[in-house]
Amino acid sequence: MKLYPIQCGNFKLDGGAMFGVVPKSIWNRTNPADQNNLIEMGMRSLLVEDGKKLILIDCGLGTKQDEKFFSHYSLYGNESLEKNLAKFGFIKDDITDVFLTHLHFDHCGGAVERNPKNDSYQTAFRNATYWSNENHWQWAVNPNPREKASFLTENILPLKESGQLNHLPLPTIGNYGFYPDLKMDVIFVDGHTEKQMLPVIKYQDRTIVFAADLIPTAGHVPLVYVMGYDTRPLLTMEEKEKFLKQCVENDYLLFLEHDAHHELVSLKMTEKGVRVDQTLKFNDIFGY
Repeated sequence: MKLYPIQCGNFKLDGGAMFGVVPKSIWNRTNPADQNNLIEMGMRSLLVEDGKKLILIDCGLGTKQDEKFFSHYSLYGNESLEKNLAKFGFIKDDITDVFLTHLHFDHCGGAVERNPKNDSYQTAFRNATYWSNENHWQWAVNPNPREKASFLTENILPLKESGQLNHLPLPTIGNYGFYPDLKMDVIFVDGHTEKQMLPVIKYQDRTIVFAADLIPTAGHVPLVYVMGYDTRPLLTMEEKEKFLKQCVENDYLLFLEHDAHHELVSLKMTEKGVRVDQTLKFNDIFGY
């Protein structure tokens, strides 16, 4: 097995929304805001090469939205999914599976693209199986008012129409299951959105958890640092507390999808609770 971090682009979001009730004087130390109160965000996917499988976990915003849409998110830099796949010798047609932690636009927008011949929508990974779960799918196609702006029809329905969409069954006991088709464990969490999925991957002598929106940046590790975007913030804290304890006890590394500057973090227990121990570069630990 080989793992590759794939940067899909960078954008900015309101720092207050990203940290909920935590005062700016505190979160600004780890995630400094610009003059418009915006903080830098990454869209970092993880590519898993395992035998004949080439699994892409999340795929960023994509490029099919119009200029007005993208103007709300202050895109910056020149990183792209295609560019960083090519850096490791891959193209989109090589991908066998696209694992979508959830269907918010910044995680699944790259799964669908425009067909320039007829201005329709088509899947961007034509040889891949797409993975979601039935509970989250129903949540996304019948959105509540709070999340409706994050679930875009053009990102979601073409997956079903293509015939490429599969759903992972939910674990029968607890929130943790193993899925042999993907050769990975998955943790299900509900605070941010219904049945968000966090892949857990054993790699070399370490265990890596793709933290998605449970812990989007290194600045979100402290327990009460919960996003204003979460639909059930108190549940997020319950899930985080259990998850962080598990990570410390088992020396897991967190792969950070939205941190513009840090790919991985290790954790430690302190008198104030779980905190970041080290921020790490993927290449420094595993090489490419």
